[in-house]
Amino acid sequence: MSEIIEANRIDTLFTEKADHILSMYFTAGYPSLGDTRKIMKALQEGGADVIEVGIPFSDPVADGPTIQKSNQQALENGMNMKLLFEQLEGMRSEIDIPVLLMGYFNPVMQYGLERFCARCQEIGIDGLILPDLPVYEYRKFYKETFTKYGLHNIYLITPQTSEERIREIDEHTEGFIYMVSSASTTGAKGAVSEVQEAYFARIQMLRLKNPRLIGFGISNNETFERACRYASGAIIGSAFIDLLEKSDNMEKDIKQFVKGIKQGK
Repeated sequence: MSEIIEANRIDTLFTEKADHILSMYFTAGYPSLGDTRKIMKALQEGGADVIEVGIPFSDPVADGPTIQKSNQQALENGMNMKLLFEQLEGMRSEIDIPVLLMGYFNPVMQYGLERFCARCQEIGIDGLILPDLPVYEYRKFYKETFTKYGLHNIYLITPQTSEERIREIDEHTEGFIYMVSSASTTGAKGAVSEVQEAYFARIQMLRLKNPRLIGFGISNNETFERACRYASGAIIGSAFIDLLEKSDNMEKDIKQFVKGIKQGK
């Protein structure tokens, strides 16, 4: 009898929904250590399509001040990989949408790659975003393990990524391509610039086979809608973390924030 392999939730989402996909990023253990599951549940109930849970790291060099601050606070709160997995245990009893872990490769290797991937599968994680894991190293050393545990590895491209490289990534990516909107560090911006829009259009013209989500600088309905003209959707991180920092009623504010991004105020 052949084994039935369930489709990855990321693939299912992009099969069922072609556009206006909203992925929300936040740092695990922020603002308070026990907020992780509460935030995830509110995001799903608010209408988010994908959740990216950030793994706190002591030196998040690719991130802007907002996410750096949330990483530091989460670590000071006591968040670590073991505790994160404990918090995510059983999440599939209440979270149906795709969940990805995003972070740096060092903590994954310190935890043990195979052990890490096995825990992800047990819990129901669908994919990983590890920006500092080179494509070549992933394909040569780690892809087999990711595949064994049903995990998609999401690649990033930037305005500086060559067409040759983009096509290589498109050939080997799984799920979607994370399209970084600018070469700067992460952070909420007020609007999409003409330079960014030209980059979006250039990538759109390549007619890649994989769907794309645009991240970095998406912060409101206007920038979300602009991104959706050129991709399947967008990713919001810094603007959402700003909201979490200021919120007095997290569940209510998260739902309103997601609704505002998708529908406008």
